[in-house]
Amino acid sequence: MLIALTVALAVVVGVTLGLLGGGGSILMVPLLVYVAGMDAKEAIAASLVVVGVTAAVSVVGHARAGRVRWRTGLLFGAAGMAGALAGGFVGGHLPGQLLMIAFALMMVATAVAMLRGRQDVDPAKAHAELPVGRVLLDGVVVGLVTGLVGAGGGFLVVPALALLGGLPMGVAVGTSLLVIAMKSFAGLSGHLATVSIDWALVGAVTVAAVVGSLLGARLVDRIPADALRRAFGWFVLAMGAFVLVQEAPDGARLPALIAVLGVAAAMGTCTAFVPRCPLRNAGIARPGTGRRQGRRGMHAHRSVLTLPVPGGVSLPGLARG
Repeated sequence: MLIALTVALAVVVGVTLGLLGGGGSILMVPLLVYVAGMDAKEAIAASLVVVGVTAAVSVVGHARAGRVRWRTGLLFGAAGMAGALAGGFVGGHLPGQLLMIAFALMMVATAVAMLRGRQDVDPAKAHAELPVGRVLLDGVVVGLVTGLVGAGGGFLVVPALALLGGLPMGVAVGTSLLVIAMKSFAGLSGHLATVSIDWALVGAVTVAAVVGSLLGARLVDRIPADALRRAFGWFVLAMGAFVLVQEAPDGARLPALIAVLGVAAAMGTCTAFVPRCPLRNAGIARPGTGRRQGRRGMHAHRSVLTLPVPGGVSLPGLARG
């Protein structure tokens, strides 16, 4: 019964992933822990399988559309693999409770990134030439986070590719899929040194998530993206609070809950009462930046969504850069 429920909910996770271009690992780890009954380390390893496979499937569509910058992606991805492999190995030796607390904090950060929405990137700040050293350093750091907690880290990868690689939004999203797939599989390799996985269950969940993501991608033009992103951001924030309260030591549960509620209250107050609040205008296209904008305008003005991917995955047809 629980297996059937887990697979069914994996389809829902996949649909959400297809609609928003992200959220896979952020929802998958709690699903595997609290529904499937996996321990934290196994759930994190299993989520890396789901994220890696889904990213690999999704990158094909972006590559066909010319939205993958292979040199930049392979360089960033190689650094990410080194970090993820180390993170996966270290994570396998850390207490599961500590990993889940770290994951809950990642959920809160992801929710905030989703609620912030689009952030304008000054073209003058984007590097004209690829800064190899900085790309390698950022790749290792993001990969380390992925390996430790099983989150794809797309909300870190896409802005880094846009700023460091000078990539337009659509190309940054497509290229991030290559990076996410590479570091997810490397992180999985690190975890497999100390963790055993129920491959039959993980395979069923992965197939369900991929099918759901393809279904969600077909619905993406029928649902208001900004409203859906905001609603999902609040849901992820609530889930982060739940996981944090569940996993925190007894004496720290109330302070942790108060801290997350404080973040939520501050963001809600900003949205409702502050006219210039960035959350209120997040995701609203500025004049001249819509689909009718030419290639010259597209490269002159980049608008980066800080979370393509709380869980780090974007589906074909979602990039509108």
